[in-house]
Amino acid sequence: MTVDDRFTREFRQEPPAGTRNEVIAGPVSDWATDFSHLEPEWAADPYPIQDDLRTRCPIAHTGRFGGGWLPTRYEDVAAIAYDTERFSSRSIIMSNYRPPAEIAPMGAVPPISSDPPFHHDARKLLLPAFTKKEVARREEATRAFCHSLIDSFEGAEVVDAARDYAQHIPMRVIADMLGFPPEDGPRFRRFVESALEGVNLPPEERLARMDELFDYLYDQIRDHVADPRDDLTTYLIDVELYGRKLEPAHVAGTIALLLIAGIDTTWSAIGASLWHLAKTPADRERLVAEPGLLPTAMEEFLRAYAPVTMARLVKEDMHWRGVDMKADDWVLLSFPAANRDPAQFDRADEVIIDREINRHAAFGLGIHRCVGSHLARMELRVALEVWLERLPVFGLADPSAVTWAPGQVRGPRTLPVRIG
Repeated sequence: MTVDDRFTREFRQEPPAGTRNEVIAGPVSDWATDFSHLEPEWAADPYPIQDDLRTRCPIAHTGRFGGGWLPTRYEDVAAIAYDTERFSSRSIIMSNYRPPAEIAPMGAVPPISSDPPFHHDARKLLLPAFTKKEVARREEATRAFCHSLIDSFEGAEVVDAARDYAQHIPMRVIADMLGFPPEDGPRFRRFVESALEGVNLPPEERLARMDELFDYLYDQIRDHVADPRDDLTTYLIDVELYGRKLEPAHVAGTIALLLIAGIDTTWSAIGASLWHLAKTPADRERLVAEPGLLPTAMEEFLRAYAPVTMARLVKEDMHWRGVDMKADDWVLLSFPAANRDPAQFDRADEVIIDREINRHAAFGLGIHRCVGSHLARMELRVALEVWLERLPVFGLADPSAVTWAPGQVRGPRTLPVRIG
């Protein structure tokens, strides 16, 4: 199996020869006309910004990234997510480079980067690996791993609930699913941070980081070709689409998607939930006393602290709900903003752990709704169950030391909590 350089370049978002990597970060003058989701204040607390935009400018604009839009109302986010005729998914990370339209309909990391009709068939290939039954098979090992992580805290008074706990869990689960060495977890963290947080790096540095990711993936794929086994990587190598095996770029792109999106989204959800419980003793004490409430509380954590924002590209110039969008403008689908829209949720700015009606958009909307939602829910539930069982009393060691990831997947990067 050989590397398909064309698709690798497009995933890496390599600028065409002769272009420069414009700076897209820096202080924001007005969030309605100059937004940037890479800024520290957005990472630290985006909700007041989103609430302000929702009331005075529901669809914000920026000249950064070559031009983009940020809808903040649930109805607008949903409308774009369901509209595959006017918005393309060929690139889902907003940066200063747009891959050419020719990459559609497959995209570089199918199926999340795929447009119809290819998307339906590419997504269908993954469904068997993410059914509730398949996910349930992984619960026992996930629970044992969570216990082992907490065992390692013995004697500690302060631990980092993000780096020492939340971030390890999806890395281990995804490694097991793909048949990758579990000890490669630290490399996965670097891949995730490079892909999702490095969009403003100099082009040569960004490309070097993406080279490292794809070199690793193709090494693993070649190893699986030589030594097939019962895992998702071998499945992707052997499965057929339209009567033939997948192209190498399809295999590598899908694995890159699972490795990056399947890890950061889940560790962010686990970390944000632990952050909330660490700073909200009443909710922590209630869940310890009423463990049966956890599945309901989980959905509220997913709503209130939804980690994921996805990007779309406008297909053609158009006037859309009061704004003039140009072909290849970015649109950021902020599911976190949609989940805090008071027109959609009662007491939207409050975290209500026994909220009964909760049709949140944390896993996305439309055809690209997260294929791994059952897996993510299992990991989140087990991680919280084990933590609350083993460490029922904990709190923030230093609230000012909590840091959050910038970019399109937001979650705690450092989360020091006192457990002793």
